[in-house]
This record gives sequence, C-alpha cells and structure tokens, in this order.
Amino acid sequence: MALPEHAPSISEELLYPDQKKLGLTPEFLFNRFVLYIEECRRLQAKYRDKIKISVAMEIETYSGYDTFVPSLMEQFSPEYLVGSVHFVDDMGIDYSAEQYNATAEKIGGIDKMYCHYFDIQFEMMERLRPSVVGHFDLVRIFDNDYQNRLQKPEIMSKIERNLEFIKKHDLIMDFNLRALTKGAQEPYISKAILERARELEIAVVPGDDSHGVSQVANHMSRAIEILSHHGFSTNWQKPRGAQTA
Repeated sequence: MALPEHAPSISEELLYPDQKKLGLTPEFLFNRFVLYIEECRRLQAKYRDKIKISVAMEIETYSGYDTFVPSLMEQFSPEYLVGSVHFVDDMGIDYSAEQYNATAEKIGGIDKMYCHYFDIQFEMMERLRPSVVGHFDLVRIFDNDYQNRLQKPEIMSKIERNLEFIKKHDLIMDFNLRALTKGAQEPYISKAILERARELEIAVVPGDDSHGVSQVANHMSRAIEILSHHGFSTNWQKPRGAQTA
C-alpha cells in the first residue's frame, strides 16, 4: 500500500484557483504536508506487522522545482517519488477547460503545449528519476481531439523518446483512473500509448489517484480488465524504494 501526496506549492503564483479562493498559502500547505507525513509515519509504524505502507510524494514541475523537490526529499525522506506534470511553462493545464485553453493560447496552440509538456516531462525524469511517472498524458485532459493529436509526428516522437527513457531506467507508468472518475472515455494512459508501452515491456500499474476516501479503488476492476486485455502482468511491479510484503 502506498500513500503518495502532492508536494506543497512553492509559491503563491502556482496555487490552484480553488486554493486561492480558500485563502490558502504555500506556508499553510507546507505545514499541512508536515502533519500528513507525520501521520503516515505513525500509521506505518503502528501497522508494520499487518500491512506494508510506503510513504511517497507526488512532485510538480515549475520554475525552481529542481532544487525545491530535492530539499523536500531531504527533509521528508519519502520511499519513492511520483513524477507528474501539471504546469506547462509555469501555467496550469488541469484545473478547467478555460485554464487549459488560456495556457495553450499563451504557448502558441495546443500542439505546442503538448510538445512543451512532454519536453518538461522528459527533463523531470532525467533530473529526478521518479520511480513512477504519473498520468503520462494528462496534457490531453480537455482536448476532444487528443486521439488524432497524439499521432502527429512531432508529438509522437517526443512520446516515443519518453517511453524509451522509462524503459531504459525501469520506471513504472501510472495507469491513472481519475480520468474515468471525471468522465473521460479512458484512463491516462490512452490506448495508443498503452499499446506502445506494452511493446516496450514497460511496467504499467493502476492507480486510483483518489482525492478522498470515497474515491479509493474506483474503477480498479475496469483497469485490471484493460491491462489484462493488452497483455500486461497483474503481478504489479513495486516502485523502487517501496516497502514490500
């Protein structure tokens, strides 16, 4: 069992709109993260004879993350990292369609945003080597034409580069089910990328990406069905550093 939590924000500018509306600050989120890690460690110790709990951290990519994340790792010593991208050129992409389209417009269009996204993802993997790559193609979240866009040569070449890096360094790809919770037709990773990951024999492991108790294990049966259909093992690979039973 793993308990990954988002790292606290580095600055006011990178808070989500709902966080700003609630009056939250980076300092508040950092202090709450401290309490969260303390509680995870308490549970880890309390139940060590019954269940193996790994305390992990999902990191972000924005200006300064290359020094901020290592400082968090040194302070909190997570068993492993989930490497995700939620910001492109320090602009959010996953809060709303309006935010998504505004970011794309500032970057120069959706195609360019995809390319920037996968370049940022590659840089993050090179710098931090996360054990798990989170929601690989989140950049498609509000794109109704993503299936065609992912096939564009300039985009697919970056996807292929990133997949080859994941394979070379034996990272795990997150088969992220939150897309289904939010009404998408398929999880992250989309079918075309999933099929290529299978060809490369990359480990793909389902995750519910739950944002509350009511969402724990949502759509897990469907995820197992999809992965089994594509020939993936259901003997899930453990992240490097994760506690094993």
